[in-house]
This record gives sequence, C-alpha cells and structure tokens, in this order.
Amino acid sequence: MQKISMVDLKSQYEKIKPEVDKAISDVINSTSFINGPAVKEFQSALEKYLGVKHVITCANGTDALQISMMALGLKHGDEVIAPSFTFIATAEVIALLGLTPVLVDVDPGTFNISPEAILRAITPRTKAIVPVHLFGQTADMDAIMEIAREHNLFVIEDACQSIGSDYLNSENVWKKSGTIGHIGCTSFFPSKNLGCYGDGGAIFTNDDQLALKIRSVANHGMTVRYYHDDIGVNSRLDSIQAAVLNVKLKHLDEYAHARQQVAAAYDNAFKDQPELTIPARFKRSTHVFHQYTLLVKGIDRNKLPEFLATKDIPAMIYYPVPIHMQKAYIDPRYQPGDFPVTEQLCHSVVSLPMHTEMDAEQIKHITSSVLEYLGITRK
Repeated sequence: MQKISMVDLKSQYEKIKPEVDKAISDVINSTSFINGPAVKEFQSALEKYLGVKHVITCANGTDALQISMMALGLKHGDEVIAPSFTFIATAEVIALLGLTPVLVDVDPGTFNISPEAILRAITPRTKAIVPVHLFGQTADMDAIMEIAREHNLFVIEDACQSIGSDYLNSENVWKKSGTIGHIGCTSFFPSKNLGCYGDGGAIFTNDDQLALKIRSVANHGMTVRYYHDDIGVNSRLDSIQAAVLNVKLKHLDEYAHARQQVAAAYDNAFKDQPELTIPARFKRSTHVFHQYTLLVKGIDRNKLPEFLATKDIPAMIYYPVPIHMQKAYIDPRYQPGDFPVTEQLCHSVVSLPMHTEMDAEQIKHITSSVLEYLGITRK
C-alpha cells in the first residue's frame, strides 16, 4: 500500500505532469514572470468557471481578505463580524487593519457561521460580515445576505476552503461559492482543492467599480502607472503559479468528485458508530470536502490521532483553540463559555486524510483503524 498522506500532491502531479511541465516551461521560455499571459488566461478561465465578472489574482488568501477590506474603505474601529471557529487569517486581517473583530458562534451541524449569532452581534458600528465556508461547503448565504441588506452591511465571503462548491439560492439558481456576497476570496495554497505549487490567492466580484478599486489596492494603489490614487499593497500571483492553476482548474470538478467519493466511503464506514458524527451537509450547498471532519463523543479525541499514527495514518485537528481564546485575540468582551458550539467543536473534531488520489486500500486501512480504536475504547 502506498504511504497515506493528508494531501498527496505528488501523485496528483504525476497524473498531470506533461501538462504542468509544459505550462511551466512556456512561462520560463517567455520570461513573462509577473502579470504575464498565463495570469490573464487564468483570471479569464476562473471568471468563466465561477460565472463572475471579475477575478483579481493576488499573492495569497490572507492578502485577498486584506485587500478586500481595504477596497471597501473600512475605517479604524469599524466592526467586522466573523466566526470564532476558523483559521486565524480571517480575524487576523481585521485586527491588522485596525478594525474591530466581532466574533460569533457557528452552527453545530455544518460548523459554518450562524446567521442568528450574526444578528445578535450587530451594532451601529458594524460594517461587514465575513462568512467562512468551512471545510468545503457554503454557509447559509440567503440568510446572511438578507441580514446584510437589512443592516446595510458588506459581505466578504471567505471561500478559501470551498472553491468549486455550489449553492442553491432562494430563487433556485445555482451559484458558485464566493460569488454571492459583495466580494469573495480564495487561497491557492498547495493543499487547497485548487492549489498551486507555491502561494497564491484571488478576489471575486460582480461590481465593476469595486473591481477597479481592488485592482488598484493590490497594485500599490495604481490604476495608471506611477500615479497612486489609493493606499495600496504589492500582492500578485506570479505567472508560473498561474500556469499551474490553468492546468489544475480544468480538473477541479473531477477533483471534487474524487473527494466526494472518499467522503461517501468514510460515511458508510462510520454512520452507525455512536461515538462518531459524520459531517453534516447543508441542504442548499454541495460539499467539496477540503477536509473530512468527524465529531467524536465518549472517547478521547486526542488519543485517536495518536493511535492512527501507530498505523501510519495522519490525522489533524482543525482547530484546537477558538480565536476568542487565542493569546493574541484575548478580549474582555469574550469569556470561556460564550461560544458553546465553537468551544465544544475545538474539543471534539478530528480530520482524516482527504485528497484526490486516495485508493480503496488506503480508505479501508483508515476506516478499519478508526473502528479498531473504537473497539479498544469500548473494552
């Protein structure tokens, strides 16, 4: 059996090696390393795939969030609502810009931001909401957009884990994750569902004026060379990474299907185990399984990854500490117990290997090992 990895980028590369190698070679031969044809081609292809008017690429997913908030003109002290159960980057950029992160709890089934919690957190200083489409499925965007309209708020979708996920809106129209709010952001970190071979990110919008502003902010505040109308940053996707993404975008739906097949096999193995809760699916969203995350109860969560390691199976905990309990984000507004769902998840979640190259033998070894651990704990 081939070694099991959380993400097997090498095997994935081997399947598309001729395409990738040619794409990289073409960029090197052209010497157009920054904003070359490969970048423009990828932006255009991603716009078509997402059904969105504007894709602006940048250096990484964190930059995508920061540039978006800068382009919206948010001011020092403005409040931005985000979930406490997510990767730190979501809150990090809010704090970095001198804005005020307002953290809220999540839905206990999907782990995505709770619309009810958003409503309770709105004040006269609230200016934006950042729903994170966690682990691969889209949050309840109909409810979130309705709240935003009622309170005149911006919505910045953090789609760094959900690119390719589809959302069925209240008008029975399918929309791609990241294209529903005012702005969507994604990451092309190598382990993402659409990952490059370095760092990369992108911003999406259907607003022409906002797209101009985003492009300016991402390029030193320039729209005309050497004329700086905005305070900006330097954040761009290089041509080699764009060339890789051009190849992999053609396979993205195929990759999502492969992940869904793995998830179905996991579901089938674990569905009748009282100690395990398989991932819930939000009825209006497809799930592209950036992660396959179980909830455990009645067993020692921390010892499960340790046991799997003895079987040469990696497992990860996303996330062990909620943002409101991180040292850098300690705030007197929040006390332990204020976010019961988030805090329970941080003590109960465990993610199993999930990628496009998993085979039946690997899946059987993983599932039988998890079940073996459950048998051990029952004795």
